[in-house]
Amino acid sequence: MDTQVDLVNELKNITTEGQNPNTLDIDLLDSLGVLKKINTEDQKVAAIVGQLLPEIAKGVDFIVDAFACGGRLIYIGAGTSGRLGVLDAVECPPTFSVSSEQVVGILAGGAGAMYKAVEGAEDNKQLAIDDLHAINLSSKDVLVGIAASGRTPYVLSAMAFAKEQGAKVIGISCSVNNIYAQSSDVDICAVVGAEVLTGSTRMKSGTAQKLILNMLSTASMIRSGKSYQNLMIDVNASNEKLYARAVRIVMQATECDFVTAEQALKQANNQTKLASLMVLTGLNSTQAKTALTSNNGFLRKAVEQQGC
Repeated sequence: MDTQVDLVNELKNITTEGQNPNTLDIDLLDSLGVLKKINTEDQKVAAIVGQLLPEIAKGVDFIVDAFACGGRLIYIGAGTSGRLGVLDAVECPPTFSVSSEQVVGILAGGAGAMYKAVEGAEDNKQLAIDDLHAINLSSKDVLVGIAASGRTPYVLSAMAFAKEQGAKVIGISCSVNNIYAQSSDVDICAVVGAEVLTGSTRMKSGTAQKLILNMLSTASMIRSGKSYQNLMIDVNASNEKLYARAVRIVMQATECDFVTAEQALKQANNQTKLASLMVLTGLNSTQAKTALTSNNGFLRKAVEQQGC
């Protein structure tokens, strides 16, 4: 009983658990009125995240360095926060042609918790350590702990364990918590305020977390040579839509026609970046591979090296 009283008292001090004064009448409104309230609150999120760009940039630098050394980006969280991490992780292989091992999402309670809540998982400190042992967390990795409240025991345990292993730790939260901040090498705290529906952190807090995760992964991939101009030059053409996108990207990157792009992709075994370099420079696939390797996968540098 005392534990429950302590937890209730703790929740009083968590920003994401506060009651929003702007939506006290939301249960009296019609559908349009409810949506206007939600939209008004949502509009505040991007500006708040914008104030955190220096901290997010530090996180990106850690991730870029980890990738260069063969390390991984590992997201870990419970509930909505954990699901958002998994979502960002699983989108990286088709978007950037990276291994599913390079960006990993861990959700308290395992894969089944994506679809149905696993009771008690977020409170299990040992489970977090076991989950990190299972993927062989190392000092080369970057761990991103995601918890809207900044107090989730599972996430805090994971962050503490990662620091003990020498890994860099990034914390993403939406409520100021000194313990969470102290557990992080980079503390990204987006205080978006009380939710439209009290405590429903899948809303503004979830939106803020999604924006930050998008930035961390996308900026890290761009800085690791996974784009050319603003094109997804490393897209994995694994289905018809992505193949069509790959053809179009080669056309956009090189200003060539459809036939030339398709022929280059065929010669490049559907590797968009390699095909683009071949068209831009006239190199054959073997020569182009060597040029990309010598420039750490950066297409722009490989093109400039050829004097094109």
